[in-house]
Amino acid sequence: MQFSETILKRKSTRAFLDKPVAAEKIQTILDLARHAPSGVNTQPWQVAVVQGKTKKQLEEQLEQAFRSGSKANMDYQYYPKQWEEPFKSRRKACGLKMYSTLNISRDDKQRQLDQWAANYRAFDAPVALFFFLDEHAEQGSYLDYGMFLQSVMLAAVDQGLATCPQAALTEYPQIVKTALDQDNNSVLICGMALGYEDKDALVNSYRTEREDYTSFTQFFD
Repeated sequence: MQFSETILKRKSTRAFLDKPVAAEKIQTILDLARHAPSGVNTQPWQVAVVQGKTKKQLEEQLEQAFRSGSKANMDYQYYPKQWEEPFKSRRKACGLKMYSTLNISRDDKQRQLDQWAANYRAFDAPVALFFFLDEHAEQGSYLDYGMFLQSVMLAAVDQGLATCPQAALTEYPQIVKTALDQDNNSVLICGMALGYEDKDALVNSYRTEREDYTSFTQFFD
């Protein structure tokens, strides 16, 4: 597969086959991703690979927290506190694209709730990855982490797998850290669903729009 094809094939997948992922594939993905760049080679990433019974127990706790109305308390501010344009419209379009594809109306609050709850199960993927950062890291390490996460996702495509990076899996960090025996002072960066795409699932049939590069690029000669 050419690199350009790999870039275009990657997408956020929200339905997976009930098919286990071989340990060798996960190891290959992480072995490739470790070559991502980082400032002065700090390599700030720490990864927890969660499957089987542990995943089942953890996702039950996360979904229960969500459905009970527990307030999310992420380790850092991911989204803006005040949405401004053009980001406000892009966010709205993203949600509308999914709900319209699934024929979920604005008035059907229960289906909306159930669809969102799937986030906390990592969309029933066989593997959930959780990414942690040392508490003393600064903003540069977040930049490094983004490059590492993209490397993970592209390596997954190369292995015939699909992913979905998820901020939702970080909304209850203490539940995750306790379940995975992580340092309470570490920063839970994000989670990621990993598995084989269910290509027949309606939710996987749409793609979000991307701005043309000319809309965000300036050339200086």
